[in-house]
Amino acid sequence: MSVTAVIAGQGGLPVHLVAALKAAGAPYVVGSLDGFPPDLPDDTPISFRIERLVPFLDHLVAQGVTRVVFAGAIRRPRIEPELFDPQTAALVPRIVGAMQTGDDAVLRAVAAIFEDWDMEVVGAEEIAPDLVPGPGILCGAPTDADRNDAERAAEIVKALGPLDIGQGAVVAQRLCLAIETLPGTDAMLGFVAASCGGLRTNPNGAKGVFYKAPKPGQDRRFDCPTLGPETVRAAARAGLAGIVWEAGGAILLDRKVAQAEAEASGLFLWAREP
Repeated sequence: MSVTAVIAGQGGLPVHLVAALKAAGAPYVVGSLDGFPPDLPDDTPISFRIERLVPFLDHLVAQGVTRVVFAGAIRRPRIEPELFDPQTAALVPRIVGAMQTGDDAVLRAVAAIFEDWDMEVVGAEEIAPDLVPGPGILCGAPTDADRNDAERAAEIVKALGPLDIGQGAVVAQRLCLAIETLPGTDAMLGFVAASCGGLRTNPNGAKGVFYKAPKPGQDRRFDCPTLGPETVRAAARAGLAGIVWEAGGAILLDRKVAQAEAEASGLFLWAREP
């Protein structure tokens, strides 16, 4: 029987994928990059280092793995050249060349290496389709002004895509209050909460939206935008009217909890058609 490998980083996504595999009775193993242990108390991950990637791949194949899903947050690890084995060292030019291009290129390069070992790399939605909402408003009711802000935010995120900066922006009254950069969504929304209260030109106008979408051309098997209850809480603290994301292009964790949090805070949640 085919085995799925969950290459797990930090955050809630690996937990949901493992739960979906268990519910389906599908065999799986968990791998994790050394230094980034996932929050999976019932599973013991197979820890690996980039410098020893080939032995890890060989081990997965020996375990019967034919399908791989990457899930959760990691940071670029520190590479220690003296730890490379000869087989992995032969892959260095492919990985280093991708690192000079951007994060998405690195992930594509890593996926290609897994595929060289006859493992299919899939997105999270293939393991747990319910994590990716279809188009529609999940709760609340965006106003016309909110829709205008969402349109403007979508334009900004699309324009930033080729620069590989981030996947999100906050817009209020057509003004960009913040864009997502390396520190991530929580840092951006925290900045808006702390610094942007007086920047809205009309204090009685639209409160603003947080918009998130994949970068144009992004391989959605990796680093798919992810939202959840904590995103809702952070948006509420930032005084926003709602959260908008590209329909089919973002993962929503703990949907029922996120909707309940949004309703309690008076926020709307909207999976917007691109």
